[in-house]
Amino acid sequence: MHFTALFFAFCLSCATPSIRPQSAGETSARTVDVRDLCVRYAADRDTLSRFHDLPATAARSTAFEGLHAETERALAALDFDALNVEARVDAVCLRMRVASDRRKLAFEVSRVHECASLLPFGDAVVALHAALRAQSASDPEKAAGVLDRLKHDVDAARTAAEKRSEPIAQVVARRAAKRVEALRDTEAAWFRFRADYDPTFTWWTKKPHEEVAKAFDEYARVLREKLGGDDKATRDAGTIFGDPIGREALLPDLEFALIPYSPEELIQIADREMQWCTERMLEASRALGTGDEWKLALERVKSDHVAPGEQPALVRALAQEAIAFLKERDLVTVPSIVENGWRMSMLSADEQRVSPFFLGGEEVQVAFPTDSMSYDEKRMSMRGNNKHFAHATVFHELVPGHGLQQYYESRWNTHRALFSTPFWTEGWALYWEMLLWDLDFHSTQEDRIGALFWRMHRCARIRFSLSFHLGLMTPAQCVDYLVDTVGHERKNAEAEVRRSFEGGYGPLYQCAYMIGGLQIRALHRDLVASGKMSNRVFHDTILEGNNIPIEMVRARLLGQKIAREFKATWRFYSL
Repeated sequence: MHFTALFFAFCLSCATPSIRPQSAGETSARTVDVRDLCVRYAADRDTLSRFHDLPATAARSTAFEGLHAETERALAALDFDALNVEARVDAVCLRMRVASDRRKLAFEVSRVHECASLLPFGDAVVALHAALRAQSASDPEKAAGVLDRLKHDVDAARTAAEKRSEPIAQVVARRAAKRVEALRDTEAAWFRFRADYDPTFTWWTKKPHEEVAKAFDEYARVLREKLGGDDKATRDAGTIFGDPIGREALLPDLEFALIPYSPEELIQIADREMQWCTERMLEASRALGTGDEWKLALERVKSDHVAPGEQPALVRALAQEAIAFLKERDLVTVPSIVENGWRMSMLSADEQRVSPFFLGGEEVQVAFPTDSMSYDEKRMSMRGNNKHFAHATVFHELVPGHGLQQYYESRWNTHRALFSTPFWTEGWALYWEMLLWDLDFHSTQEDRIGALFWRMHRCARIRFSLSFHLGLMTPAQCVDYLVDTVGHERKNAEAEVRRSFEGGYGPLYQCAYMIGGLQIRALHRDLVASGKMSNRVFHDTILEGNNIPIEMVRARLLGQKIAREFKATWRFYSL
């Protein structure tokens, strides 16, 4: 029998069962509460993601399109004019979330289609996934035949790719490698479902399964290393890989975040803010007696670090200093559980290859040298996490930054986790760097230089991350830019760029720090500096509203009559 006929005979009873969300009409006849609609969408979205866990399949696309259409119908049926401000925020954000999810699904499919010619066996594995989800029984001998043929097809695809006359773009080869690994894991999950529990199935399929797994691994290695350029030698040389998404893919992400600026305009904002930082850095350098050679002043600051083993004590002291400063000035509510319930851990040497500085939240993760690091690595870690850099980092990660954020995110308007945007997450913490600068939290020139280093770093993140995704900078050029323009230690710059492009962050994440901070700063100027609202009420209200696009934060604070088809219009920064 021809393999195709054999395969579809094997899968005839393996169709994926239909799975769709309940419509609003099926749940009850009452008026749908917008918050409940958000909760249901998030739960259905998570269920479908787990059920259709192999990306870019027709079944996955069909299931999600059903969820998107059902939710849009429920939103259209709302009596929008009768909703209060908070419910309108939820309704508009849910509409934008659905639209964004639909675009991301289409982008996911297009990326897999770009490398489809390298994966001619993909449909066979998709059918195995359908069989797994249908929990269907199959003839063990036929199943072994399917795996044996799949192994030959994977080997043939590898040979064809190695001999291919048309060049394969390295980034496409690396995408194909990731897809091969996803298909490998899908086949393995299908096999594990019956292996050992079904002795006949195991007797027939164990050896073919092991062989097809090896074939997948070898093909993925060829795609990644030989065709994609991502081999051990290049990794050892410090090469960083990324996958730029292009300008057209950036625009929908900006639309969801309600940022009414183009990528090019955001780079202009970054350059203007960088100029401000450089001018302040020159002022601090002159005050320290190093004139206009501000990098000499920066070198002095980097050399002022604690001895090995003393970093945790420094972090605790800096955390307490920041909290005392907030409370003395009544800037924001700091619940006692936040003040006293945070934890500390130390980043390993491997973790610091990707995260060379602090990470934060309820648990602050501290970067400082470990005994397994080389001499140069230890020096760079100590210099990059000196006393004065830490003075502007600890409060960013703990209180009033991410630690305080996470407290509120888990207790107020929790359904809005669905609308999370890094412009709110990172923008909030960066905004506090700006506000505490304005309030003279940094009393010494060394601390001011430490704070300015980070602010310059946030400006640089906008330029290098957007330029990379626009195809204007390579990862190596991004590293050079951080070293030359901001004054980073080279290893730290490499880790920063690696984290940006290989760490699983969205393409706008690094841009979001400064841009989100500037948004909240503009709101503070309009509402607090003008005398319309106190600092404490302003900050508490933002936190209680939870994580939503910041123009929507503005609408909440101003009590705007939000339109059903709300779009970004707030030009918060004058170019």
